[in-house]
Amino acid sequence: MLDINLLRHDPRMVEEALAKRGLQVHLDDFLQKDEERRSLIHETEQMKAERNRKSQEVPKLKKAGEDVSGLITEMRELADGIKERDERLQALDSEMREFMLGLPNIPASSVVAGGKECNQVMKTFGKKPEFDFEPLHHVDIAEKLGLIDYARGVKLAGSGFWMYRGQGALLERALLNFFMDQHIKDGYEMILAPFILNYQCGLSAGQFPKFAEDVFQLRLQGKEEDEFGQDFNRFLLPTSETALVNLFRDEILPEEDLPIKLFSLSPCFRREAGSYRAEERGMIRGHQFNKVEMFQYTKPEDSPAALEELIGKACNLVEQLGLHFQLVKLAAGDVSASMRETWDIEVYIPSMGGYKEVSSVSNAGDYQARRGNLRYRDQETGKAEFLHTLNGSGLATSRIFPAILEQNQTKDGRVRVPEVLRPYLNGLEYLG
Repeated sequence: MLDINLLRHDPRMVEEALAKRGLQVHLDDFLQKDEERRSLIHETEQMKAERNRKSQEVPKLKKAGEDVSGLITEMRELADGIKERDERLQALDSEMREFMLGLPNIPASSVVAGGKECNQVMKTFGKKPEFDFEPLHHVDIAEKLGLIDYARGVKLAGSGFWMYRGQGALLERALLNFFMDQHIKDGYEMILAPFILNYQCGLSAGQFPKFAEDVFQLRLQGKEEDEFGQDFNRFLLPTSETALVNLFRDEILPEEDLPIKLFSLSPCFRREAGSYRAEERGMIRGHQFNKVEMFQYTKPEDSPAALEELIGKACNLVEQLGLHFQLVKLAAGDVSASMRETWDIEVYIPSMGGYKEVSSVSNAGDYQARRGNLRYRDQETGKAEFLHTLNGSGLATSRIFPAILEQNQTKDGRVRVPEVLRPYLNGLEYLG
């Protein structure tokens, strides 16, 4: 959520910044409501003070034997006026909150305007693999070697699901264990959070209310709606970020505890509405996949360095796997609504002749912190200040797995196992 003082004091800057995302936002109506709200608050406070003053006079006048009927009538009129203003204030608060919850984050000044076409490739790592044979698609490799059972995944859960088997399941486990061991070595605390979250988690993360249709929604038996007026009470987490950003919701952390560095392993559940493109068959898009997520809570002045750290960690993981990839800085229109800046690590998929994102590393600034009331106590001033939150995939396996199969395939139909994964596979050098 944006700082309301920013909207009040520099509305044109906010409008221009959001225009970089391709959004035409007009704040005049919101600011008029804000002026009305503040005026009503002032009037209501004066009326309540006047009512209190008159109520204190009533017993004195009664004791003196004077008629208080006129005074009581005035008090009733004041009470009616207060009630009318309170109802209008409640309506204004609801309208303004809904509007503010719908505003995306302001892009960082270094983020260029435009959509995907304006994304910038900042670095490229390694070389595109070259083959002296006709390379196979990862689906064909996986089925030939018995690594993935796509048909039975669909049989169990429907389109968009798959099932790991044999060496495929072992490779998936090896990837996840490798990622987690690297984060533990770097001093990150491991969190295993619930996979079912309440509505407030999605609200704090910035995914709700606008993107509520993107998740698998759950309804508790016997409850038609939750305290937010929604027709669902819980949802399957789309990413561990949604859980991690809520760990300290409505809390004030000591400054000396910062930065807090976390990671979490979880399946991620996405509805992925819409049709799949032909080149996205297999594991490129799915309703469930595994991911290790990195997360940091920092002071505002420390978040740029934290972003660099997370980018470096994500790149290092792909480098250690020996995969060809590129680092991309996203343009404002391609940055998710909650984030002010995002960098994608995109791995090369030979069968697609292009790159697919395996990690998005983002700085939300204080946007999520304001939605979740995440603060720290400044040691010098003693004031509670909003934290900055950052997240990054470290890594998702659903595209790393296909990249390994395709980039490391051999002429004899096997797949070379990246050296860093071999200790997790009892020294196995090749799949198949």
